[in-house]
Amino acid sequence: MAKPSFQAPPGTRDLLPPDTDRMRQLVTIFASEAASAGFGQVIPPMFEDIGVFTRLGEASDVVSKELYDFEDKGGRRIALRPEQTASVCRMYAEQRPLTPWKAWYAGPNFRYDKPQKGRYRQFDQVGAEVIGSNDPDVDIELIALAARFFDRIGLQRVTLLLNSLGDKSDRPRYLDALRAHFEADLDALSEQSRATLQVNPLRVLDSKRPPDAELIASAPVIVDYLSDDAAAAFGRVQAGLDALGVAYQLAPRLVRGLDYYTRTTFEFAADGLDAAQNAVGGGGRYDGLIADLGGPEDPGVGFALGVDRTLLACDADDLFDAPDTSPEVWVVSTTDGFEALEVSAELRAAGVRTDRSFDGRSMKAQMKGANRSGAAVAVIIGADEAAAGMVSLRPLRTDDEQALVQRTELVAKVKEMLQS
Repeated sequence: MAKPSFQAPPGTRDLLPPDTDRMRQLVTIFASEAASAGFGQVIPPMFEDIGVFTRLGEASDVVSKELYDFEDKGGRRIALRPEQTASVCRMYAEQRPLTPWKAWYAGPNFRYDKPQKGRYRQFDQVGAEVIGSNDPDVDIELIALAARFFDRIGLQRVTLLLNSLGDKSDRPRYLDALRAHFEADLDALSEQSRATLQVNPLRVLDSKRPPDAELIASAPVIVDYLSDDAAAAFGRVQAGLDALGVAYQLAPRLVRGLDYYTRTTFEFAADGLDAAQNAVGGGGRYDGLIADLGGPEDPGVGFALGVDRTLLACDADDLFDAPDTSPEVWVVSTTDGFEALEVSAELRAAGVRTDRSFDGRSMKAQMKGANRSGAAVAVIIGADEAAAGMVSLRPLRTDDEQALVQRTELVAKVKEMLQS
């Protein structure tokens, strides 16, 4: 077979059934859980003014290395969205919906990252945001929503990691302590982390490079620098999760990969995936982000879950199979009239998954297609059946006899056969 002229770009892939069916089912389940908690769906643009995303933090790889940005034909500097929280915050600042505003979303994002298993340059996420409330109970509700979703799809081996990054007023004291700690043994840090240290010491804690591990493990932890208010809020979050039976582990060096987080920060790690790539989602508070985007000083909190990583975690535990979308009925017709069209339309209108053969194939070829399709019943229409206003129903998965029935009884008889 000749090699095609064009292939999917590096870091992307073509998704076909049953993978697309499985992904759609996952999003449908998330939508159901979000709706049950009062969230409404939003659909932000796939690209924004680049300034929307530079607010994510110049020290983060997402901004410094991974943005897909370009100048459009109007001379505007545009970037494909690398995540959706910033877009939702821009949407809030522009549209000003009533608060607290509870929004969920699903769809693709884009990062120029090194492709590897579970990490693509175009990747899908589902997520939820609440804007307009400082109440730590909102943090609890969001974390519980994500936990219910994982439970709903059957994914049990997921560990919730929890931390607080404190208020903006807490950050300077902690950053000074962190900087002093790393600078005391600067040569032990990787070259990349030494560069990161000059921009934002907090980002060094996010390094997964082996040379940095020992210094990170001995670094000061931010919970020792929390204000009374931030400490009380973090205590409330822990108590609320305990009350709901949501298990978690405190992770005092968890900072996540973006600079906008304050107070509650969390991550879900799938135990069935490699430790270096086991994060299936996470989030936290971002109380200053909306103001940075020109909106009011309204607080926000949210999370995003990676669809691809979540499905890989399900694969590791042999969970969440693709839904059966194969046809239930296959229509076989040897007439040159519209019987196959009409019967297929009638069955589909009655909620029966129905497919058929085309191109005037022989009865034998059509029956081969019916058997390969996975359908349970074949509806056969020959010249004699058409003339008599009847059809033949042949079971394809049992030894039951073929039956001749009136067209007026078609739907009822087919449903009876499918239920037996």
